[in-house]
Order: sequence, then C-alpha cells, then structure tokens
Amino acid sequence: MTPATSNEVTQLLRAWSDGQQEALQRLMPLVYEELHRLARHYMSRERSGHILQTTALVNEAFLRLVDARKVNWQNRAHFFAISASLMRRILVDFARTYQSQKRGGGVRPASLDDGLDVAEERLDLTVLDDALRALAALDPRKSRVVELRFFGGVSVEEAAEVLHVSPETVKRDWKLAKAWLLREMGGKQDAIRTLESS
Repeated sequence: MTPATSNEVTQLLRAWSDGQQEALQRLMPLVYEELHRLARHYMSRERSGHILQTTALVNEAFLRLVDARKVNWQNRAHFFAISASLMRRILVDFARTYQSQKRGGGVRPASLDDGLDVAEERLDLTVLDDALRALAALDPRKSRVVELRFFGGVSVEEAAEVLHVSPETVKRDWKLAKAWLLREMGGKQDAIRTLESS
C-alpha cells in the first residue's frame, strides 16, 4: 500500500468513525486485498478441509467490522489490528466447535517465528488462545504484541504505532511473550517444541 493510499485509508476510517457511511463504501476496495491476505495467512495454518474458506472469513470479519460502529479508528495499522483480532475470534470459535465435535481435531502446533508464512504447520488455535488469555491477564500489552505480530502479520513499526510504544519495546515484548508462551503451552502440547526453534 502506497503512503498516499495509507493516508487515504486513515482519512476514510476517521470519516467512518464520524458516521459517514459513504466512507465505508470507499474504504472497502482499498483494504479488501489486505484483508484477504490476512485471512489467507490465518487459513494457511488451519487444517485441510476447513469448513470456513478465506473469502468467507473476510466476509464474516467485514460484517463484524461494520457492526463495530463505536470504534475510534486511529489509522490503517489500527484497522488491521482490529481485523486480525476479529479473524482470530472467528477462527477460535470455529476451532472450539470443531474440537467439541471431534476430540483432538488433528491439529498440530504453532510456530511463533517471524516468518509468518509457514504453511506446513497447523495451529491449535484453542491452545494458543487459552495461553494468550492467560498472558493478557498478566501483561495485556505483550498479549497484544503477539496478536498483532503473529495473527495480524503487522511489522514491528506498525505494532509500535498501534500500541503507542517504541519499536524496541515491541521487539522486547515479542521476545518475552514467545518465551512465556513456550513455557505456558509446553505442558499442554508436546509438539509445541517447534516454538523453541523460533
């Protein structure tokens, strides 16, 4: 996304926050491809044959975004952070439903390395979600860093902008959060050892 487009997205988000519905209509073509990329990123970690397809995930997230009328959008990075959070919630809900129907679900561990496009690994979202909730209770910012970096695929700089901290703080939080998650998830899933190599 070019700087001009990024600025346009920010202006449209703010207009949408102010109640201008036409701003949403102009915004969607500008952000759709990035939302689709984000959804593809999520779906690449899901089991094969997942009931929810990439476009359906984008559409479901979009419907929830439209319902989020009271959001005071800061900028493009904030929009994609909220979108990532919504997609995470949608997929966790699907995973919990699936696992309640089929114990175990055939999922494999997640990798929290910076290379976020590792398609061969499949993520047990419920285990990671439980661990992130526990981390959020102890340190909400570190949990948000994981959500932004791992789920949202945003850069260190974008995460810093959303969280109003320095990039160095995001890097430090990311490193500490990964170590904490390794420890927290280790007892629940033996295969989580793949995190140790990240």
